Amino acid sequence: MRHVTGYPLAAAGLVLYEKRSLTNREKVGRPMTSSVIPPSPSAADYAAEGDRPLVPETDNPIGLFQDWMAQARASEPNDSNAMSLATVDADGRPDVRIVLLKGVDSEGFTFFTNLESVKGVQLAANPVAALCFHWKSQRRQVRVRGGVAPVSAAEADAYFASRAAQSRISAIASDQSRPLADRAIFEQRVAEISSVYGDDNDIPRPPHWGGFRLVPTEIEFWQDQAFRMHDRLRFYRKADGGWATVRLYP
Repeated sequence: MRHVTGYPLAAAGLVLYEKRSLTNREKVGRPMTSSVIPPSPSAADYAAEGDRPLVPETDNPIGLFQDWMAQARASEPNDSNAMSLATVDADGRPDVRIVLLKGVDSEGFTFFTNLESVKGVQLAANPVAALCFHWKSQRRQVRVRGGVAPVSAAEADAYFASRAAQSRISAIASDQSRPLADRAIFEQRVAEISSVYGDDNDIPRPPHWGGFRLVPTEIEFWQDQAFRMHDRLRFYRKADGGWATVRLYP
């Protein structure tokens, strides 16, 4: 087996493409890009962007996340708190959607939803999830995994009351994730509920609406670097509740 700098090529995960293979691929005519996919950055592109700092070592990943979130809020065009939420169904098939983070502290990452929605049902049946934040303006990503538990009724009430009145009415009216024969039906339901409450700002939270908190067991910070030499720092929970870290190959 051939070696490079003392490591077997197979062990290093390197794949060498001979010129003959490239020629064969060209004969097939399979395009490497398309009109809707941007091309890979060139050396000049990377040089123009310059270096980025590495993910800092710390014993407080929640604090680091809050720092990154604050920077993203200042630079993202909108919804810096948007995150992918991944769950699994009864057959173990993954599901993912974008939701909004509404709280983060030492206890975990909090979000709210219709408890009878697909994600609500999946989380009730299998209370584990993964989150992914991607801030393009910062060239950063954070991945989080852990168990999920419902927030208290008082916490759900407090957040629900902070929403715009029409947003609360929409939440009451929506049978989220279930078939809608005609949007006019939903709009009519919203109108009917609006007529009940009028200008009253005291709109109670419906029982089918609440929140979840993901308690992290792993948090990974990813910082884009030139030539795909990205920096990755993973935090994972220790038995004593503290955090340990490991850097990962990009």
